[in-house]
Order: sequence, then structure tokens, then C-alpha cells
Amino acid sequence: MSLLAKGKGEVTYKDLTSLHKWALVVLISMGSSIIYAPMYLKNVFYDPLMQALGCSNADLGLMVSAYGIAAMICYLPSGIVADKFRMRTLAVGGFLATAVLVGVYAMLPSVQICLVLFVLMGVTSILVWWGTRFKVIRLCCEEDEYASKIGISYSIYGVTGLVIGLINAGIIAAISNVVAGVQVMLVFLAVMIAVLGVASIFLIPDFKGEINKDAKLFSVKEALEAIKHPGVIWACVAYFCVYAVYQGATYTTPYLTQCFDADGNLVNVVGLIRTYGIGLVAGPVVGWLATKLKSPSKVILGAFILSMAVLVGFILFPHDPGSSLVAAVLVVVFGFTTYGAFSIGSSPLSEIKIPMRIFGTAAGLLSVIGFLPDVFIHTWYGGLIDAQGIAAYNSIFGFEIMFGVIGCICLVMLLRSIKKHFGTETVNAAEEAEAQQIAGGEATV
Repeated sequence: MSLLAKGKGEVTYKDLTSLHKWALVVLISMGSSIIYAPMYLKNVFYDPLMQALGCSNADLGLMVSAYGIAAMICYLPSGIVADKFRMRTLAVGGFLATAVLVGVYAMLPSVQICLVLFVLMGVTSILVWWGTRFKVIRLCCEEDEYASKIGISYSIYGVTGLVIGLINAGIIAAISNVVAGVQVMLVFLAVMIAVLGVASIFLIPDFKGEINKDAKLFSVKEALEAIKHPGVIWACVAYFCVYAVYQGATYTTPYLTQCFDADGNLVNVVGLIRTYGIGLVAGPVVGWLATKLKSPSKVILGAFILSMAVLVGFILFPHDPGSSLVAAVLVVVFGFTTYGAFSIGSSPLSEIKIPMRIFGTAAGLLSVIGFLPDVFIHTWYGGLIDAQGIAAYNSIFGFEIMFGVIGCICLVMLLRSIKKHFGTETVNAAEEAEAQQIAGGEATV
């Protein structure tokens, strides 16, 4: 009952032991949390990172923007790369290359060098590694098991992020010298990512059918078909707004520090709970609601409304140091609504009945448009803080409300499109046709 993949030859999920399957789910789930931690450290350790790098708010935002630009370019071809290379090759290469770059980042180089590092990490973590995130889990289970496996995967993601984050918070708290603390934290992350790379060598087998030699780099015809499919554009723009508000939540960390003079260690812990811990509750709860209501779009719409109510609270709440605990509670509530919406943000694609042959293209478009806020939002908000000080936070929260309103409009239009093009009769006919197609394929096999 060996876990070692070496020597097994090409396998399917049926050839793997239950222990081996779960080991793969844990490996990829932990990896999806840890490999991206260095690029988004500012979400939790905003002030220590800025102090250690000796940079401005705008500089810190610019680094994430540089990563976001590289990611945007790499999202679409990453799916093709995942069809062209072995999962083991991509996992090992992505983990180890990222670990090396994080090791260089730990030397706390100049902002210019950091920008180059963040672009390169965009290549190693997205173009090389991203394709393994969902494909490995799909390859190691039956089709009808995938939904439960990916749900568990996100729970493992949250637990891993919380544990690693608490260790990082402990490092920062234990080392009085902030510069040394940040360096130790980055070295720790580099080592963890490298360990995952080494584990991938031994755990990830060669799967049958994982390589598609006919995969095209990009099909204009399929892209146009996906764009023209009813509801796709509304879903993509709504996801853009979901992600913009989700990323805007990261600025509640410096908000607590700068507006309420809150204790740094308290802020770090609140940031961790907001970023990772709340996901253990928000993801499953919001996912359950979406299933219960049979409409992820309606649940995301509700999350937007609650998020905007909290944002109004942030704007109206007096900046009194004695109120820091109340503000921290509001931050956690905001984390719940934004993480919940983000966890099911791509689900509206399932409501608009996209054919499987162009689903990958549609998902690629969703990623490119949806994650676009990473390109500009961090530099924009960071620049506002540099220019306006604590007064900038009301502006930031105002822009977040704007994104929420746009997202609500898109979701209302999406629901109208679903009702118009995918009513009950249309859906039943489509499902019957798909079932016949599957039955015909099985008969052929």
C-alpha cells in the first residue's frame, strides 16, 4: 500500500489506494495555500512588511500589481500547459522555482528587484503550477466525487493558511527586530514550498490521459462562442466586482492599525482570521446556501448587500482607539461576507449551462477578467493612503461600495438572462440531450 508514485507506471484513480488519493488532495490543497502566501503577505503583515522593505504604501501595492499583471497573462495558457505536461513535472517545477524566488525575496532586496521577483513568481505559480490545482484532484477521484473533494480541498486550504499564518505571526511577535522577523518568515515559507516540491516527486504519479497532445494554445472561435453565450459577460464582470471587494478587504488591516492605533499582534491575528480562519465557516455556509437556494448568483447578491452595509459602517464609525475591538469585529464580519462571495464567485458559470467543450475557455475568461483588480487596485489604494493618510480609508471604502453596486447590477442582469434563456423547459431539454450524449459515448466505449 505504498504512497510512492515512482515505478507505478501510468495509473487511473482506481489504481491508487484511498490513502494515496487523500495524500494527493492534501498535498495540492496545502500547496494552493502556501505557494501564494509570499505574494500576498501584505494582506496580514502589512506594516511589518512595509517597514522591513523600507517602501511606501504605493510600492507595496505595486509589487502585488506586478504579480497580478503576470498572472493575467498566464491564466489562459496555464490551462493549456496543464494539458501538455505531466502533473508531477508542473507541481515539482512550480513549487521548487517559487521556493528559490522566495528565498531571494527573503534577502529583502530593493523595490525594483522585488518587482522582478513578483513577475517571475507570477510565471512559476500561475503558468507552471496553477493548472495542477484542480486537475490533480479531478484525476484522483470519480467525476461525481469531485464536488465534495474540492470542497474539502478548500477547507484544507483554509486550515493550512491559518496554521502557517499563526506561525508567521508568532515569528513576527517573537523577534523584536522587524527586519529580521520578516526575513525569518520568508525563509520559513521558502522551505515549506520546497518541501512540497520534493513531496510531489514521490506522491504524484503519471496519470493515464493527463496529456492532451491536440490542445490548442488559444482558439478564437471558442473564445467568441464563450463570450456570446448568454450570461457569460455578466458572470465575468460580477466576478471582477466580487474579487475587487474581496481584495479591498485586505486594507482593513492597516485601517485598524492607522485609524485605531490597534495593537500590532491583535491586528495580525484579526488579519489571519479574516483571510483564512473565516473561510472555514464562510465557504461551507455560503456553499450550502447556494445549493439550498439553487442559485449561487442570489447568494452572492446577498453577500454584496451585507458587505456594503459593513462598508457604510466603516465610513460612519468614529476613529476612537477605545473602539478598536468593535472595529475588529466588523472586519471579521466583512471577511465572512467577502470570503463567502469569493468562494462561490465562479459558480454562476454553472447556472448558465455552458457546454463542456468551451467550459475551459469560459473559465479562462472568468479568471482573466475576474482577477484583473490585482493589476491596479493595490497600487491605487496604496497611493491614496500615501497621499491622504487615514482620510484615504473613507475613499477606499467608498470605491468598494461602488464595486458592490456594479456587482449587484451585473448579478441582477445575469439572473434575468438565466430566466430568459434557461427556463425550466429549456434546462430540462438540455439535461436530457446531455444525458443522451453521455449514454451514446458510453455505448461507443
